[in-house]
Amino acid sequence: MSPKKTSTAKEAKPLSRIQEANRKAILDAALDVFAKSGFRGATIDEIAGKAGMSKPNLLYYFKSKRAIYQQVLEQTLSEWLTPFAELDPNGDPVEELRRYITAKLKMSESNPNASKLFANEVIHGAPVISDFLTTSLKALVDEKAKVIRKWVGEGKLAPIDPYHLIFTIWATTQHYADFDVQIRAVIGTQAGKPGFHEQAAQAVLSIILYGIKPR
Repeated sequence: MSPKKTSTAKEAKPLSRIQEANRKAILDAALDVFAKSGFRGATIDEIAGKAGMSKPNLLYYFKSKRAIYQQVLEQTLSEWLTPFAELDPNGDPVEELRRYITAKLKMSESNPNASKLFANEVIHGAPVISDFLTTSLKALVDEKAKVIRKWVGEGKLAPIDPYHLIFTIWATTQHYADFDVQIRAVIGTQAGKPGFHEQAAQAVLSIILYGIKPR
């Protein structure tokens, strides 16, 4: 499930390949700048420079800093929620949750700035995405909570609160992106060695999945 988009009577003209490339360059640059400086600290000039274009050229694609920020957040949420939305009610619960946890950990590893950006938005009261959190996100979480309750009722999972399970998965998987500095301070050079994230993924999977298996 992705954030709802406002429908218009007239569809926007499709972007050319060059325009698509420029738009992606802006969003990629903006993610780095917002993750480092936050919304207030980031500037259009800095985003344009990092994207390799002029400020007027950037403003051709996005009218304001807020418009860029909102699009980056919506893109992040869409990517994060896709594997969650794909939890199959008819699948094996442990395998479905294993797949989702693995996907979230891979996202934290491959794109930590997205997690940091989202965390910063929520910490500041979610001024841009509050409506999405209380509507689209809530609806999706309620839907998947019913799936987890169904699995519990069928004896396929231990008696657990589905909402707290979902919160636990989110908190644990995003910790590896949001608190990377803390992890490296505690573990040391091991955190940067090949295979570390695979080891972390296996540990997280074992801890969470062992706890939810029926006894």
